[in-house]
Amino acid sequence: MPKNQRWWLTEDSEELVVNATAEHIYSLVSDLPRMGQWSPECQGVEWEGGVSAPVEGARFVGHNRGGPCKLMRWSRHGRVLDADPGRHFAFVTEEGGRESTVWRYRFEPVDGGTRVTESYEVKQLPVWARIVDVPTNRHRELLEGMRHTLARLKVAAEADTEAAKAVGTENV
Repeated sequence: MPKNQRWWLTEDSEELVVNATAEHIYSLVSDLPRMGQWSPECQGVEWEGGVSAPVEGARFVGHNRGGPCKLMRWSRHGRVLDADPGRHFAFVTEEGGRESTVWRYRFEPVDGGTRVTESYEVKQLPVWARIVDVPTNRHRELLEGMRHTLARLKVAAEADTEAAKAVGTENV
């Protein structure tokens, strides 16, 4: 069975071409406090430990809302794993003090802009979460969420690019 037809969480990805530079799209994605502007699930993120930049090892807490009728709310601590501007950005969320899910963004220049790939990989989930994931079809929800996130990033990045062109700067 292809991975995108599984109902349990393992890993998956979505991609979209955005008419903007890889560096600019990276700057939007890696600004984790803005993640709530792109993601339908993330409600907000705060950096922890005096950090205010997306550097490897930086810690944060993210607040989420999802599930049926968006009735479920939860927060997760996380850590930036990889921060390579214009190339890739990755972070891991924690569940019960253990690494749970790795989220990755890859930026690849292509004709017409940048191919942005968002992916997740579940490393570990507690049994209760696996049980809840079945009736809520969490896999489907994550795929829809990634499509939504990428579409919102596309709108924002392309609007920034057009605005920069209008004022004669091409640095976004």
